[in-house]
Amino acid sequence: MSDALTALSLAEARSGLAEGAFSARELADAHIKAAEGARDLNTLITETFERALADAGRSDERRAKGEAGALEGIPLVIKDIFCTEGVLTTAGSHILDGFTPPYESTVSANLWKAGAVLVGKSNMDEFAMGSSNMASHYGPVINPWRRAGDNAALVPGGSSGGSAAAIAARLCLGATGTDTGGSIRQPASFCGVVGLKPTYGRCSRYGIVAFASSLDQAGPFGRTVRDAAILLGVMAGHDPRDSTSVERPVPDYEAALDQGVKGLRVGVPAEYRVEGMPEEIDRLWRAGAAWLEEAGAEIVEVSLPHTRYALATYYIIAPAEASANLARYDGARYGYRAPAKSLLEMYEKTRAEGFGAEVRRRVLIGTYVLSAGYYDAYYLKAQKVRKLIATDFAQAFERVDVMLTPTAPSAAFAVGEKMDDPVAMYLNDVFTVPASLAGLPGVSVPAGLSGEGLPLGLQVIARPFDEETLLRTAEALERAAGFEAEPSYLSSGGYLSSGGSR
Repeated sequence: MSDALTALSLAEARSGLAEGAFSARELADAHIKAAEGARDLNTLITETFERALADAGRSDERRAKGEAGALEGIPLVIKDIFCTEGVLTTAGSHILDGFTPPYESTVSANLWKAGAVLVGKSNMDEFAMGSSNMASHYGPVINPWRRAGDNAALVPGGSSGGSAAAIAARLCLGATGTDTGGSIRQPASFCGVVGLKPTYGRCSRYGIVAFASSLDQAGPFGRTVRDAAILLGVMAGHDPRDSTSVERPVPDYEAALDQGVKGLRVGVPAEYRVEGMPEEIDRLWRAGAAWLEEAGAEIVEVSLPHTRYALATYYIIAPAEASANLARYDGARYGYRAPAKSLLEMYEKTRAEGFGAEVRRRVLIGTYVLSAGYYDAYYLKAQKVRKLIATDFAQAFERVDVMLTPTAPSAAFAVGEKMDDPVAMYLNDVFTVPASLAGLPGVSVPAGLSGEGLPLGLQVIARPFDEETLLRTAEALERAAGFEAEPSYLSSGGYLSSGGSR
């Protein structure tokens, strides 16, 4: 029964629990066993199995009393960037060794109030800085997918790769991530799952370890679009403790899925056909447009002329905000503290030893662009270009309801590839960064396989706070694509035991 329970979608498990087909404890136990058997993927930094069983027991008691919440008994994994009261929170960094928050993030608190069960805290790129999940102090996460005929370990994408891989490997029924420039959508594409970045301000940032405050946004991973819609409905909402949280009612996202796309205008931005894009990705993109057209949508060519500057703009603004946010990590109050003979030496050694190479790189870039003599030339100019990018989207949305693009410029690549070329790594975000700069909602839906048998995602982008239209379009895309492929990990018995390697 264990395998049968982990094969369920979140929506199917919700129905099974409501019908009494199995208990929350049985569901939790099945996913705990799956997680224990998948430690070679390194998806979890902290396992909370004892808590999961206790949570599940209390969930069964509430259901017996008729007090079931919206996510009652559903096993989840939480990205280790969300503060969880009494549970180690590291943001994937050595500098937060031993940090156990005395408070709960708003997003995770909302999930626990709805009855969800915590299986563990997922591995991630340090401070959410990365597109591969190789930049974690706790080691790389391994994608459960493999190229056809090749057992070389692949990256899951980043920075939320641990959450995406956990969903793909069936270690949980849902997971949280954060998306600053594509850190939910890109790993969702690499792992063949659904990943949704809501509108900036839709989910509270309170209790999320900050990377770039004007860009960071929490969002859900699910096996299906419906699962993502269910999770977002619980995660979203206004929070007075977050000044960027927007006070708007939270719609019934799941109900929106049944509306279809007939009459919707779907924009296809010409600028996303970048030089050197693999033909198989362009072919899938065209197929996605055809699927939506067959479902009753109208396909419209649109232009986003400043898209070409988005990546450069992002890699000025995000590091600048990171350099300010990460200034608080000095060893004086919490986390790792390097032994030293003076206060200044402690600061220097703590930060040098506590931060990994990618974090140090971005802090140095951010400090440089904010420094005297360079602020106007780089940071201020980048902010002006960001405004132009947002204006492009606003003008395009006067003509269309949603936009359809690829999610990533490639399928998952091998562990170790691109690690020596930061620019090549940054190019993984070329299709996701523009929507992030504009604060727009976006979702990645698995839509096909590469020539090597790896998942490829298509991205839908919508107007601000129009996640309903975003999700109904994603649902139509999911239905037309009929993506049912599974990672070979599910039948291999584990890569390390079958000759694979990290």
